[in-house]
Amino acid sequence: MTQHFDALETRSADERAADIAAALPRQIALARGLPGYAGLLSEVDADAVTSAEALAALPVLRKSELNRAQCQSAPFGGFTSKPASGFGHIFQSPGPIYEPGGTDHDWWRMGRFLHAAGIGKGDIVQNCFGYHLTPAGMIFENGARAVGAAVLPAGTGQTELQVTAARDIGCTAYAGTPDYLKIILDKAEDMGVRLAFAKAVVGGGALFPSLRQEYADRGITCLQSYATADLGNIAYETAAMEGMVVDEGVIVEIVTPGTGTPVAPGEVGEVVVTTLNPDYPLIRFATGDLSAVLPGASPCGRTNMRIKGWMGRADQTTKIKGMFVRPEQVAALVDKHAEIVKARVIAGREGEMDTMTVQIEAAGGDDAAYAKSVVEVLKLKGAIEVVSPGSLPKDGLVIEDQRSYD
Repeated sequence: MTQHFDALETRSADERAADIAAALPRQIALARGLPGYAGLLSEVDADAVTSAEALAALPVLRKSELNRAQCQSAPFGGFTSKPASGFGHIFQSPGPIYEPGGTDHDWWRMGRFLHAAGIGKGDIVQNCFGYHLTPAGMIFENGARAVGAAVLPAGTGQTELQVTAARDIGCTAYAGTPDYLKIILDKAEDMGVRLAFAKAVVGGGALFPSLRQEYADRGITCLQSYATADLGNIAYETAAMEGMVVDEGVIVEIVTPGTGTPVAPGEVGEVVVTTLNPDYPLIRFATGDLSAVLPGASPCGRTNMRIKGWMGRADQTTKIKGMFVRPEQVAALVDKHAEIVKARVIAGREGEMDTMTVQIEAAGGDDAAYAKSVVEVLKLKGAIEVVSPGSLPKDGLVIEDQRSYD
C-alpha cells in the first residue's frame, strides 16, 4: 500500500491554492444557478471567489434554512444539480432532512480516511453504522469500495450474531460508533470467541482516550473521522494522531458562532464548510460544531490544514429570564458599536432569579449606550462589564451558562 491515497494530499501550499482558485469559481457559478441559492448568491461574482478568504464575504447557509427550503421544494430544496432520480440513494435524517448519495467512486470521500487507517485490499470491514434511512452505513461502505476492501453490512444490534459473523468471515476491521466496538469485543470474550479485528474507523460520537487505549491494548488501532450526512468526510485522523487533516474535497473555515466572520488563527469557532462536490454544492454550510485550526503540517506528510477535532456545539442558544438568547443576537450587538471587538453573555443565578451579565471587549466606550443596545438586541436587561481587548477567553463561547442544574 502506498503511503498516501493520492497526490492531492501532499500538494504544496501554492499548488493547493492554485487548484482551489480554479475549482472554487466553477463551484460558486454552479451553485448560483440552482433554485436553492436564489437570493443567497445571485449577486455574487463567481470569478472573484478564488480562496477561503474570498468565501468569507458570502452568506452562511444553515441547516434550518435547508430544512425550510426542503419543505417548499422536496426533497432537496433546490440545492442539488441533479433531480432526486439522478442519485444512487436518498436518505432521511432527523428533522426530517433529506440528503442525496452517490454510488460513484468515493462520492463521500471516505476512502481517504480508510486508507489513512491502513484499510485496503485483503481487509473485510464489519460496517456497524446504520443502513436504515440514514447515510452513515453507505458512506463507509462507499469508502471501503474505494480502497478495495470487502464489507459485512452489519448495521447495529444483534451483538451475538455480529460476533459470530465476524469470527466466521474473518473480519479484520471495524467501522461504527466508538463505543459499540467494545460491546462486540466484550460479547466475544463472554462467548469465548477470538476476533481478528486489527483496525477500527469510527465516527458519530466521542472517542475518549481511555477507550482508544483499551482498543490499543487489545491490538486494535482506532482512528476517527469527522463527517456529516450533508457533506461527507470533512476531516480525519491519521497514524500521526495529531489533530485531524482536512479532506481535499472541502474548504473549511472557522468562524465566530452566529456569524460568518473568520476567527483569528488558533481560536475556537464554528466549522463552516464549502464542498467541491458538483452534485451537491453546499457553499459555506454551517455544521453547528466547534473546532480550531491546528498550526503546522501533520508529521504523516499530508499537507492540508489540520483542525483540533470536535470541540462542542456552536448553537449556544440559552433561555434567560424566560427569553431565548441566540449567538446571532450577540453578533448583532457587536456590530452595533464599531469599537466592540467581541462580546460574551453570561447566564447566572442569584437565589431563584436568573441574571445576565454582558461582557464587552472594547477599549473603553459608554456603558449606558451598551446597556441600551443590550435591551434593543437581546430584549433583556443585563449588567455590563467592559473588559480590555484580548481578555475574553478564546474558547468559541459567546453565551456561557453558569447556572447549576443539579
